[in-house]
Amino acid sequence: MNNTNDTLEDSAPELSCVSAVYTVSAAVYGCVMVLGLPLNAVSLWILLRRHGLKSSSTVFMSHLALSDLLLVLSLPTRVYFYTTGTWPLGIQACTATTMLFRNNIRSSAVFITFIGLDRLLAVVYPLRTRHIRTTTNAWKACVFIWVLIVAVNIPEALYFISQMKSCNATDKCFEFTQECDLNVQIAGYVQFGLVFAMLGVNVVSTTMVSWTLHRHLSDAAMVNNKMNVMLIFTINLLMFIVFFLPSSIVLILKIKQAIMPMFCLASINCCLDPLLYYFSLDAFWKTKERSDIEVSLARSHESRLGRTQ
Repeated sequence: MNNTNDTLEDSAPELSCVSAVYTVSAAVYGCVMVLGLPLNAVSLWILLRRHGLKSSSTVFMSHLALSDLLLVLSLPTRVYFYTTGTWPLGIQACTATTMLFRNNIRSSAVFITFIGLDRLLAVVYPLRTRHIRTTTNAWKACVFIWVLIVAVNIPEALYFISQMKSCNATDKCFEFTQECDLNVQIAGYVQFGLVFAMLGVNVVSTTMVSWTLHRHLSDAAMVNNKMNVMLIFTINLLMFIVFFLPSSIVLILKIKQAIMPMFCLASINCCLDPLLYYFSLDAFWKTKERSDIEVSLARSHESRLGRTQ
């Protein structure tokens, strides 16, 4: 009898801690859902209506906003699960929701990098890369990324379903990985490699753009545009360091206690992505084909070419 009482007393703090974590998780996902849905819906509407996908950057931003909307649409199920502690929707719904969540990290990492590379080419090579920075090429790149993500999802989803069944955890959904000793999937390593590689690309892009702005822009262009451009790359780096990299690391290291907090943290990225649209597009609320910084750089290059001839 005493042993039973001791066991109950020992488990009480643990249950209380789990309950608190569930409550915080539900609150975080609920706030992300409430903020992320209107922010990304309005951003996508502006990109489509005001800018009309007439540039490569708006194509990448539209796909990023779409990815964030898909994430937001998957969050109500997470709020329900962490509020009630039950999952009545079955294995297929759990798998679909989980894949949507993971896809957001992967697609966002790529599309944010594409936005940064687009700005890099506009700033460092404004004339030489005009034929590359087309809407057609941007659409091809985005479609390729979505196809690649779906291709990774198919074996990943099948493995996820088989593990849920073998662990008899059909009512646990998002938490069954903490109760079963699962091997890290190849998709987990692919995600970590992807995020780490994209982070490296963003670091190099930030360095090159910073150097170019410091060396080649006129004083007027530097005052009007340099801060906006550098803010884009700063936001990009923060997205990776704060949101994408930690969740990918805990996934492959199987740090079970950190998976839930890191996934909560990663979901917040969809509320901050609209900042990229605002700083990437001069006069975000107005239609504008080319940013002032690109025009300034192009004129600067043209004037230098004229002097050398």
